[in-house]
Amino acid sequence: MPEQQDPIVQSRHLSIASAVRVLAAGGVIAHPTESVWGLACDPFNPEAVSRLVKLKNRPLEKGLILVSGDAADFGGLLHNLTGDQRARIDATWPGPVTWLVPHFDQIPPWVSGVHHSVALRHTAHPFTAALTRAFGGAIVSTSANPTGCQPARHKFQVLRYFGNELDFVGGGNTGGRSSPSEIRDAASGRIVRAG
Repeated sequence: MPEQQDPIVQSRHLSIASAVRVLAAGGVIAHPTESVWGLACDPFNPEAVSRLVKLKNRPLEKGLILVSGDAADFGGLLHNLTGDQRARIDATWPGPVTWLVPHFDQIPPWVSGVHHSVALRHTAHPFTAALTRAFGGAIVSTSANPTGCQPARHKFQVLRYFGNELDFVGGGNTGGRSSPSEIRDAASGRIVRAG
């Protein structure tokens, strides 16, 4: 007799598969993170990134965060760091700390903006980590809100902000943190945004 799969687990797998199909087709999705909902797309699809920043009304020059459930997705960027810098990062990952690391032109300008560094986070959120693994790499992830508005902490807020303009909205709840991810500079260890 075939083994019965837990309906919740099965639903999560179907949601991940749906989200991956949308990302691969150049769509924009909303997904939960450790503290708020995020808007996400394929970082190497300039049309998808352009659509995401237009939805958010965010200047492209500001740059975006890359998120993955596997730090190995950032390997080429992390190899350029010193042992001390890498140790600082490893002490906080996976988790809600985003690190600014030099990109040495390995990242497209529509992701890095005008900066010589790129923002990276190894997420601990189960859905988002599983999503990036199924997608096969990091995704762009920025808070799900129009610029100047409060970040969405619940799915209904995402829908209120964006209605049917997104191609997928799902993945369960946020991790329950009260503040957005902390942002630190890998070169100095300086906190750029408190979390």
